[in-house]
Amino acid sequence: MRKTLKDRISDNLVNAFLKNKIISPIPSKFTKRLTEANKFRKLCESKIKDPVIGFKVGGTGFPLMKKLKEKEPFYAAVYKRNFLKSGKRVKINKYVLGIEVEVCYLIKKKFFDSKMLITRKNVTKFISHMAPCIEVVGYRQKIKGISSYGKLSSDFGVNIKFLIGKKKKFKKIKINNLKANISNKKINQSVNGNTNAVYINPLNSLKFLLNNIKKDKTNLKKDFWVFTGSTVGVVPILGKGLYTGKIEKLGSVKAKIY
Repeated sequence: MRKTLKDRISDNLVNAFLKNKIISPIPSKFTKRLTEANKFRKLCESKIKDPVIGFKVGGTGFPLMKKLKEKEPFYAAVYKRNFLKSGKRVKINKYVLGIEVEVCYLIKKKFFDSKMLITRKNVTKFISHMAPCIEVVGYRQKIKGISSYGKLSSDFGVNIKFLIGKKKKFKKIKINNLKANISNKKINQSVNGNTNAVYINPLNSLKFLLNNIKKDKTNLKKDFWVFTGSTVGVVPILGKGLYTGKIEKLGSVKAKIY
């Protein structure tokens, strides 16, 4: 049976994902609207057999949301191949958008058995651990800049690599007002941020993600990570070397960019 254009294009993007290649931009009809872009992303994700270790929430900054006329973030699967320990090396290309510092949560697998709507009051009962992480974001297409959530979502949520710091057992802290920073001392680059930049706060972002994967009837049947969104925005990578991300009360995480 002859493949549709959508199938052929998704095959190309999946191949780029698996082999770290860059392809020509996919047709805008698959990315112009976020609803269509999410369908395209899910089609691509269905063709990858690598283990999924969790999910990222993207587009959590209200200024960007307002600029691009979106009402809520998007999410994408995160694969084991893109999940690294703090301090590991990450190779970049000219289509990388930048680097971010995030709060991430390890969620208990019992979440998948729950029938309840996830709210800000009950979301914490499913959290096992929390940690700081760095996300390197970028396209697998010849695209520069951020012009729509559809382009971001359709390209596997533009997640290139996640690097995780030391995890801590979850405890309730005032998560909506923690200072954050990412820096590269070698080139004198330093950007400050705050957890309140993340969709009101990281727990609200987590709530959004859990309700959406429940709606999509996703079940990993194991504990999984949720990466809640950038506390510092998408910070351009101005030079190679060691980037250190810090989040108050959570700790630090490092990435060697080359």
